[in-house]
Amino acid sequence: MNIDIQRFCVNRKIAPGMGIAPFFQLVSQLGLNKVELRNDMSGGSVTDDLSPRAVRELAQRYGIEILSINALYPFNCPDEALMARARALLETAKETGARALVLCPLNDGTPVAARQTIDALRQLAPLFAEYDVEGLVEPLGFPCSSLRSAREAAALIHEAGAPFRLLVDTFHHALWPDAERELATLDINRVGLVHLSGVEDPRPMEQLTDEQRIMLSDADRLNSAAQVRRLEELGYRGAYSFEPFSSVMESWSGQEIERQIRQGMALIQQACG
Repeated sequence: MNIDIQRFCVNRKIAPGMGIAPFFQLVSQLGLNKVELRNDMSGGSVTDDLSPRAVRELAQRYGIEILSINALYPFNCPDEALMARARALLETAKETGARALVLCPLNDGTPVAARQTIDALRQLAPLFAEYDVEGLVEPLGFPCSSLRSAREAAALIHEAGAPFRLLVDTFHHALWPDAERELATLDINRVGLVHLSGVEDPRPMEQLTDEQRIMLSDADRLNSAAQVRRLEELGYRGAYSFEPFSSVMESWSGQEIERQIRQGMALIQQACG
């Protein structure tokens, strides 16, 4: 059950101080060809100081496929400002060649009714179709999240009649108490991407934040490698993207980033071998 190396992807969050060109070069040096870009980097732009067309040309030069841009937030609270952000991100996705745009729910403790989320999905769907960009809905497992469950997200997408798929994150999966039980009933064909990270911090799961998210290790409390094995057993055959979040990565060199990614891939291959 070894995973083809070309199914691994690298989220730009792992290299917060690295420009897009050296980031693409690093990914290529690893023998990989998939990345995710972000709109929450320090410069505030998905493409830094480059034009979207320049990023597309760089990706072509290095043989890189841009799987997604992270993220439209909060997708389930649509108003004029959100729809304008959605259009701008979709325009960037189309111009850079990114296949998908990630949609994250409100995460500040405010409840959002299921009907509101369904209405948001219905409003957004035609816009995604206009730009021919896929939508990936990512449930967030934090206790303050308005949408924690992948199964609920899938049901809301179905009721909305939207062509979106799910983004499953091993960190958020571990934070949602019912996630493992729900996974057995989830249509695995509705999962479009999986995010990987690890946690060694000993605090209770409900107290974990993005700051505790590092790369995979033997001491990973999320059991991300075991989660991958379970997903493979259920029939998932999509990409796995390394997405650590901790500020510790601001001090990582390119060599350390490469070492951490190689270690993560090895741990997953060992679990799935």
